[in-house]
Amino acid sequence: MKHGAIAAGDRPTLESALEILKSGGNAFDAAVGAVFTSMTSEFALTSAGGGGSLLAFPNNSEPILFDFFVNALPPNKKSLDFFPVSVDFGSTKQIFNIGKGSIAVPGNIAGLLHVQNRLGVLSLKAVLEPAISIAKTGIIINKTQEFLIKILEPILTFDSCGKSIFKPQGSLVRLGERIIFPKFAEFLTRLSVEGADFFYKKEGADLLVSLANNDGLLTKKHLENYQVIERKPLKSKLFGYTLYTNPAPSIGGTLIAFLLQIINKEFCHEKINHTALTHLMYIAKEAKKEIYTNPSNEHQITKMLDAEIISEYINHFKNNKTFLQNSVEKEKFGSTTHLSILDKKGNAASVTTTNGEGCGYFIPALGFMMNNMLGEEILNPGGFHLWTKEQRLPTLISPTIVVGDSGPELILGSGGSNRIASAISQVIINTLLHKMDLYSAISSPRIHLEGNILHHEPGIILNDKTLIKKSIEKNTWDKMNLFFGGVNAVSKHAAVGDPRRDGVGGIF
Repeated sequence: MKHGAIAAGDRPTLESALEILKSGGNAFDAAVGAVFTSMTSEFALTSAGGGGSLLAFPNNSEPILFDFFVNALPPNKKSLDFFPVSVDFGSTKQIFNIGKGSIAVPGNIAGLLHVQNRLGVLSLKAVLEPAISIAKTGIIINKTQEFLIKILEPILTFDSCGKSIFKPQGSLVRLGERIIFPKFAEFLTRLSVEGADFFYKKEGADLLVSLANNDGLLTKKHLENYQVIERKPLKSKLFGYTLYTNPAPSIGGTLIAFLLQIINKEFCHEKINHTALTHLMYIAKEAKKEIYTNPSNEHQITKMLDAEIISEYINHFKNNKTFLQNSVEKEKFGSTTHLSILDKKGNAASVTTTNGEGCGYFIPALGFMMNNMLGEEILNPGGFHLWTKEQRLPTLISPTIVVGDSGPELILGSGGSNRIASAISQVIINTLLHKMDLYSAISSPRIHLEGNILHHEPGIILNDKTLIKKSIEKNTWDKMNLFFGGVNAVSKHAAVGDPRRDGVGGIF
């Protein structure tokens, strides 16, 4: 490995990371620069106006979880610009809530620049150069992006700025056509000189507030007070390895650790079949429902990992216990993307970012759309605009690193909303327990239990006679689908992007 191993959501993102590594940057420089590139090349999945988390494992040092997810805001107005938009997926329609009242305090810019300043070795200008170039020259739309543009058209083209990008000639851009983001390139250039203060305290903040504070909740004070939080990662011993992932207030990391700890105790020397895994997903869902009753309590979710709780739910699993009927949950699209990097010196970075589906409004002078996190049902389980204080929204994004005796062995994460935990867990199971190569571990068919519906890709074998006593409806998808997440992962010997989302990977 001359430069490093990279797995990303698309080719321009990967190439930006590689360019930075070749220029002498480390994994953290490359991760930050590539994420800013993804804001152009994967514009429907992430944005400078969203939030995320980066799990860093510096060589010969302790891992750090950089939490720069969005902040929820308590309501202070009777009337908000907040409304539903119907998105047509072909086989089904989903309702997303957008508008200025859906904008949470963004963290991506503050977080990424904080990481680069803290752990990077290049100048910020050098790190942002590839992203600036991509925004100026634009990207050629691939099949995945064409699909995303089509289904998210009501949001992406809601305002005049979006129409100018995605409907420049009056009709929606299509496969093979080029789109450019010149204003975003100008913004990144300003950012490379002035740093995060430009967006959180100076002119950029004024531009955002002039948009969001009109029938929204975001104020300049919220921006000025936003802080990146360095957390101690959630740590678990699994299959002879140490797993690090996103701690509370993240939900996703705890769900991954809970599921894998039970598997570690019950299946440490044998393969787990999909019927048993379905049952464990059912057990995990019930544990979360019974324990995580107050999202305002940021650390309540951690009770799931108490030894007595793990033992209790292992007994439930062994006894095939059933619970009160689950509510049926809707399938949710996940606008999220992930990047994994391992550099030649052994530094590892796992970073996941998201913009929700976007609020529908661009900041015209800056060239990007703001998030709609306050309108995401899964992030606001008690209902919308019910937060009593400003706090981190609970997130499902779960950048993860598996460490062995010689350092990081598997760096991974996923997009996919509430499929993130199930997708990451299955890749870890396939890799560490079933001893699959990384490509097979990622491309193998997946399952996901959502409410009482077991979604599964072709090739899944289920023993209906031993499936949970409760009635579970099975939904067989006709092919591999981005619904089941987008795991991009690297190891010391392989780098694989999830084919479900046209991910790419390589060792260079």
